Amino acid sequence: MVRYGIVGCGHIAKKHVDAIHAAEGATLVAVCDTNEERLKEFTSDTVIGYTDLTDILEADVDVVCICTPSGLHAKLTIQVAQAKKHVVVEKPMALTLEDADAMIDACEENGVKLAVVHPNRFRPAIQALRSQLDENAFGKIGHANATVRWNRNQAYYDQAPWRGTKEMDGGVLMNQAIHNMDLMLWMMGDVETVSSYAATRIRKIEAEDTSISIIRFKNGSLGILEAAVTIYPQNLEESLSIFGEKGTAIVGGKTANWLKQWDFADMGEEEKKAMVNRINDDPFGIPGHQCIIQDITNAIREDRTPIVSGVEGRKALSLVIACQLAAETGTEVKMSDLDRPSQSK
Repeated sequence: MVRYGIVGCGHIAKKHVDAIHAAEGATLVAVCDTNEERLKEFTSDTVIGYTDLTDILEADVDVVCICTPSGLHAKLTIQVAQAKKHVVVEKPMALTLEDADAMIDACEENGVKLAVVHPNRFRPAIQALRSQLDENAFGKIGHANATVRWNRNQAYYDQAPWRGTKEMDGGVLMNQAIHNMDLMLWMMGDVETVSSYAATRIRKIEAEDTSISIIRFKNGSLGILEAAVTIYPQNLEESLSIFGEKGTAIVGGKTANWLKQWDFADMGEEEKKAMVNRINDDPFGIPGHQCIIQDITNAIREDRTPIVSGVEGRKALSLVIACQLAAETGTEVKMSDLDRPSQSK
């Protein structure tokens, strides 16, 4: 069994607990949080609680899931890697590219694996969309569109002083849209340039609550990203659309789980109907966090790189930061300027 520990016992940690319990070959043995009351909610006869990171790193754990505020991800990941433990880190993996690079380097230098939690890749509809791309069912792609029209009310930000801050959390790009950026990159490939606008219109936070970005991919296709956490009165839509010379696909709903449009020149009506029904009959499938935990558990056994590795997590972070820079400077940002040092040589 691969033995897991969790650092940070907040809301997202509960998803990690459920994922570890559900994953084959994984077991939860330890948790860590400086808040003893919160820690008690996660401990049991078989799960030991610690208030000091050093203690959990000295315990018999193979993997540590980092579920703390984002601004602490880098420091904790490096400490965990130096203790020769594999790492699962929540998104965003870090708030700066320098921190992300330090995390990747620390894990490589210490021979441990790093997985970043971008669970949306594992949704059945998203998997189906990727399969169509792999089969060149779209032909030449014109453009893609990602939309996040969600609600995070003021009470959400007021529940903790770090929420919505640039130093510890970030705004709609870093917290919500980063998932959709990961999907766009996975579907469309590397980005050439980014132009963006961002604003803090309604929420009383330091970071942006609304953003519109235009993306030019290296393959010549274009992308549009609309993201906001100001939608009244609740989450309205999360969607990913791809438009090509031989295909149109829209994955939509409140959480991008449903096939809303699925038309391909080389797909017959019966095949289309069967696929749409199969996906929409079970749109949620296996929970994404469980897929992430199962993948790194298997990666450890098979000695391979996790599907959503540190390098993959950095790509999404890099696109977020490019959008932020473009919005702040009012200029187009070249993604090559944000490459890892080894990539630019």
